[in-house]
Amino acid sequence: MADEAGVGRRGERSVEEGPAERGPGAAFHMFVLMEDLLDKLKLLSYEEEALRRHNMRPLSRHYFALPTNPGEQFFMFCALAAWLITKAGRPFEQPQECDDPNAVISNVLSELRSFGRPVDFPPSKLKAGCGEQVCYVLDCLAEEALKHTGFSWKRPAYPTEELEEEEITEDDAELTLNKLEEDVAEEESDNEENYIDLNVLKAQTYRSDMNETAKQEEILQSTTDAAEWNLEVERVLPQLKVTVRTDNKDWRIHVDQMHQHKDGIDSSLKETRAKEKYQEGSGGVNERSRVLSEITEVLEKVKQETEEKGSSMTDGAPLVKIKQALTKLKQETTQMDIQIGVMEHTLLQSKLKEKSNMTRDMHATMIPEATVGAY
Repeated sequence: MADEAGVGRRGERSVEEGPAERGPGAAFHMFVLMEDLLDKLKLLSYEEEALRRHNMRPLSRHYFALPTNPGEQFFMFCALAAWLITKAGRPFEQPQECDDPNAVISNVLSELRSFGRPVDFPPSKLKAGCGEQVCYVLDCLAEEALKHTGFSWKRPAYPTEELEEEEITEDDAELTLNKLEEDVAEEESDNEENYIDLNVLKAQTYRSDMNETAKQEEILQSTTDAAEWNLEVERVLPQLKVTVRTDNKDWRIHVDQMHQHKDGIDSSLKETRAKEKYQEGSGGVNERSRVLSEITEVLEKVKQETEEKGSSMTDGAPLVKIKQALTKLKQETTQMDIQIGVMEHTLLQSKLKEKSNMTRDMHATMIPEATVGAY
């Protein structure tokens, strides 16, 4: 029986380690984590206890791994998290659609920390309702719920495989290796028996030398046609072909396959590393190209301003305009002086005229007074 605390350590490692430490397959780890989460939810009977309450459909294999509907996925995450916390023996209020997302996420992470699970990512990662962090949180809560329900993982019990005798259809044109070995063994046993028989019947063979000699002479004088013999040999030759069938259960075949797969993995790994280096290099080149374009644009602006200032410094048109403006100002100043003089003269005349009028009026008033005094 495996240790309960060891369940899901793969998920904790995946969140703590960076992508560079986990290798090029880190992008697909969330899919594996999601499949493990779905198996644990099925063990907890989430379809009957959690989904029917909210009238929701069962989750797909990659529901929280791929973004499809952020609002629906976030509500499903909150509902499952609340249900799993409750299954783990902690009271937790079922969230509603009108609740504050930040408050719900904060409460879920607080419960997760209370279980002793590390949380080394920002809470904003959970607002999308999908991703590796969402799968990690739900997977940890599912493990705690399984612990609380008394579930424990057991060692797999492998069934004893009975070796079944393979029925090999023997064709007239082919002989299997086993058949060939049996034939060889039978021939050896026949040779041994013949050898024994020859030793035993040595005396009888000596007595029948004359008969055997006659038979040998008959055999040496064959009446079979050579052409017919060759035709018979050509006809029987294909049937004498021996085919040795390979056994797929042989460990040598598995070793060869392992070496082939290892070579394929090594070659693929080299290509993948080369592609990663190329992507890193191309990313640096793109960034430097962008900086270069910005510097070039600023340089063009500076050149344009410098050219404008240089042309304005060497061009005499502004000086001519200044001289014309000065001449015009002098003319306007002269005209203003004349107008001021005229105005001053007019004002002086008006003052003198007013003063003479006042003097005349004063004399006019003084004469009648003097006349009245004389009378």
